[in-house]
Amino acid sequence: MPDARQQKHPLAEVFGFPPAANDLAAARHRANRLCPFNNKVPNCTKDKAQDPLGVCSVLHGEQIAITCPVRFRQDWLIADHAADFFFPSGTNWTALTEVRLKDADGGSAGNIDVVLCAYDEQGHVYDFGALEVQAVYISGNVRNPFAHYMGDPVKRADMDGTKEANYPRPDFLSSSRKRLAPQLLFKGGILHAWKKKSAVAIDETFYATLPKISPVPREESDFALLVYKLLPPTKKDGQYQLSLAQRVYTTLGHLTDEISWPERLEVFVYRLNEAIEMLSI
Repeated sequence: MPDARQQKHPLAEVFGFPPAANDLAAARHRANRLCPFNNKVPNCTKDKAQDPLGVCSVLHGEQIAITCPVRFRQDWLIADHAADFFFPSGTNWTALTEVRLKDADGGSAGNIDVVLCAYDEQGHVYDFGALEVQAVYISGNVRNPFAHYMGDPVKRADMDGTKEANYPRPDFLSSSRKRLAPQLLFKGGILHAWKKKSAVAIDETFYATLPKISPVPREESDFALLVYKLLPPTKKDGQYQLSLAQRVYTTLGHLTDEISWPERLEVFVYRLNEAIEMLSI
């Protein structure tokens, strides 16, 4: 399989496989729009259930950015790693997905991506922890190169999309300021009030763009950042493998203060100038 870093298009994984993968498994997943990463149904449902955008990750320079939260569910490693943080060794636990959380007034505070529940010998839950999964938003149009590739996957695996307008790229700022920070403040605040541990799974490319996180010793932490990377396939037509790159133990207070810190004045002024330039086009 060619080195993905030499590709001239943004698609790193389509329906769970590199674009150049052409064995029976890859072809079957593309033909039937299947998700190999433990989606709630066998098929991919990203963007539109009837016409899914089956892009799991995109290239970002020589790195790969995960753009679908379900991609993090490969082999349910994230649950193992979160349970290791939440509970003592030997705890019996299970995981529930998309668990609704309510605020003090009974209104919806959104869904928790994964709740890990510790249970006793009678099957009664006596503890739990919350795991959020944050993929990266995309700026630009990724559906066009995806649709072009899907028109003939075998012949178009090495297509050149570098000259296409609105070339897609990861939008790390929106991912942190518009998604991750509000979730930590709102849902994380509820869990913190309950004195329950929580964690978030992100990838290395996203983590590298965050402000420096102040770590604390594990025994003093109530929050963990689980940072993952995708390892290249070990065989032709194989899949990328999710791997835990590092654990960052901190507190929710430290994390929300640092991620929610206002952007620099010069960055804000630069964006104002961009907006004014767009008005004159």
